[in-house]
Amino acid sequence: MRHSGPIFLILAALFWGVSGGIGGMLLERGWDPYLIALVRGATGLLFMAAWLVVHPRRRTEFRCGSLWFWSALAGLGVAGNFTLYFISVEHASVSIAAPLMYCAPVFVFVASFLLGLERPTLLKGIGIALVLIGVGLLTGIHDLEAAEIGPMAIAAGLGAGAAYALFIFAFKFAAARGSAPAVLAIAFLVLVAVLLVPAGPDQAAAALTSSAWPLFLALGVLGAGVSFVLYVVGLRSAAPAIASVVAMVEPVAAAVFGVTVLGDRLTAMQYAGMGLVLIPVTLLAVSSGGYHRGHGAGKPGRRAREPG
Repeated sequence: MRHSGPIFLILAALFWGVSGGIGGMLLERGWDPYLIALVRGATGLLFMAAWLVVHPRRRTEFRCGSLWFWSALAGLGVAGNFTLYFISVEHASVSIAAPLMYCAPVFVFVASFLLGLERPTLLKGIGIALVLIGVGLLTGIHDLEAAEIGPMAIAAGLGAGAAYALFIFAFKFAAARGSAPAVLAIAFLVLVAVLLVPAGPDQAAAALTSSAWPLFLALGVLGAGVSFVLYVVGLRSAAPAIASVVAMVEPVAAAVFGVTVLGDRLTAMQYAGMGLVLIPVTLLAVSSGGYHRGHGAGKPGRRAREPG
């Protein structure tokens, strides 16, 4: 088990990437992004609740008021991340939305600079500049007349990354007050409360009885169930820098799924843009010790208390 941490992390990132593609399939069938995000988060809540039932001693953590506050803020972040990501997929494609969302570390670094938590350096500045150039190439905003991706897709994709960053900071404070399963259980509970109205209870019920229920099940289990368990367990024996690197599997897996299964088409310029986003972002994360010991929407950091 000591050397299995990176394997668990890779599997988790792979499942997150595939779940993005499954969400794209549901969008093609006409399902609403809010509903897709709700089902994903609700499944995560069920898995975390089951974890806490198996480990009853963790229930005492919920007496901490500050744990609830920071976990609820993390829940708003993950709700925004899930929803805006699928909105970006709806208006563009999985292959575009995933790299845009993966710009989250840039938002983390900028916020850290402004708050005095991170010292700006020339190398980090170059990395952020390369990411911005990559976003331009990926979305085509460098040539507005020829661009095929609308502003909604770009704004939603980057917004998903910003929500990602909110989760990172909130989870960091919440993890100092409780275990990862407790924090995630509260976060997913908030997600369900926030998204239930815009998703529509009737539509949620219809999803369970529709012919698309296997896709919804796969989305939830892979995107917020088994994947979160694998990630939390994997962090026990993997360094944060390693976690940052293997997280790159997620957008790559999503892009491959989009191209091979959903029929997404990317130009050579867009592939170059994707590389300029993913490679510098990964190096930035590693140089900062893994997004300040935690990264990814719904992806807890190593500084969280050990679960179970």
